[in-house]
Amino acid sequence: MSDPLYRRELLRLAADAHGAGRLSAPDATGHAYNPTCGDRVTVDLVFAHGRVSRIAHDTRACVLAQASASILGQSLNGADRAAIEELRNAVASMLDRDTAPPESPFAAFAAFSGAVEFKNRHRCVLLPLDAVLEAFAASEAGEPGGVGSDG
Repeated sequence: MSDPLYRRELLRLAADAHGAGRLSAPDATGHAYNPTCGDRVTVDLVFAHGRVSRIAHDTRACVLAQASASILGQSLNGADRAAIEELRNAVASMLDRDTAPPESPFAAFAAFSGAVEFKNRHRCVLLPLDAVLEAFAASEAGEPGGVGSDG
């Protein structure tokens, strides 16, 4: 019997762990934490002209957050803040209202369609996106080292 939440392609994304690790000299760092389950994601970004040119993540979380972070590690280069906000909205809509997944290069988020019925797991999928948005906010706020707060 197949588990709708933990599809093979989702497990493969988590195992591939694209972008896993930390950058030695990031322009900005963002953190996201889910107090409900204890998931934590730290994202390091390097920018070029307001767009992500490098990303790394330290994801200490469930398979859903790991897979989501892996998609970002594989496909986020070249994105600006507006594109990331749009992506977050598209993923949230997909999960909340069962709408179509984001288009390329983020079509891999379709692997989370089985999470639609598990509302308590939506935050896990969105956590890496929130960490990226926090890194952008920290950079824009001119925080020392661009590092946002853990929260």
